Amino acid sequence: MPTPLPAISLVAVPGRRRATLELAREIERRGFSGIYVPSMFANLAMCDTLALATERMPFGTAIAPIYARSVWDFAHSAAYLHEVSGGRFRLGIGVSHAPGHVRMGATPGTPLADTRDFIAKLRAHQNIGALPPIIVATLRRKMVALAGELADGLVFANGCRSHMTASLAALPPAKRSDPNFLVANMIPTCITDDLEAAKAVHRRTLTHYAMLPNYRNYWKEAGYAEEMAAIERAIAEQRPDDVPSCLSDRWLADVTISGSASRVRDAVDAWRAAGITTPIIVPSSASGNQLKALEELFAAFAD
Repeated sequence: MPTPLPAISLVAVPGRRRATLELAREIERRGFSGIYVPSMFANLAMCDTLALATERMPFGTAIAPIYARSVWDFAHSAAYLHEVSGGRFRLGIGVSHAPGHVRMGATPGTPLADTRDFIAKLRAHQNIGALPPIIVATLRRKMVALAGELADGLVFANGCRSHMTASLAALPPAKRSDPNFLVANMIPTCITDDLEAAKAVHRRTLTHYAMLPNYRNYWKEAGYAEEMAAIERAIAEQRPDDVPSCLSDRWLADVTISGSASRVRDAVDAWRAAGITTPIIVPSSASGNQLKALEELFAAFAD
């Protein structure tokens, strides 16, 4: 049996939302293994339309912040999407991060307790139809363990390939061997023969994450304490423009994918060997926008 294609992260950018639905149909036609929509530009609304714009492919949120809506609203929306999609929708949830909490006007508690409470309340709703699989956003091992206990899968964003075995060891053996338990990672990917240009793209797109304490704590755990300490000094000394240069080549090689089409395909295989059963490509281009990045991705995985 041929190796399945990866899944793709897709964003409905304002002004291109109808075109994004056409892209979703093309992603399905080409046989990619799913679409996962990050938490921007109304990702649950996009999933509403994906349920009808596509026919066979799994899709879901990666992720919907649990503080963005009431649990009641999440439950009804998720049950609706589960039914109209024929069971193809996955509800990816997570606690987001401090800047997101400010935008949402949320006052979060502790991530583990809030996630546990949300899942319990979501599943307590009755007479609304069946709920979809629940996928938990994870970084550190306690949240991985919680996903293994309560959820139907987990999704990393910007995880470290070298640390994945240690992270996934927090899952119960039954979940690690369950083909229906989603183990995914959102992997920043830039397809180009110009490796330095790809690294520049990744440093630019990942600086936002490097500014977040929860990500830095995860990357410290994964073996990048020196890089994270340099970032924290730059932040403390009000030198934000120096943050991208703190993201070392070693770190980039562990977190992102860069290079030619064949190199990208090999890297996807390496992520699978590390335990990620559903690699989710987050496409960027060194020479254009999301549309250009998807064009390059389609060419890299063409028959």
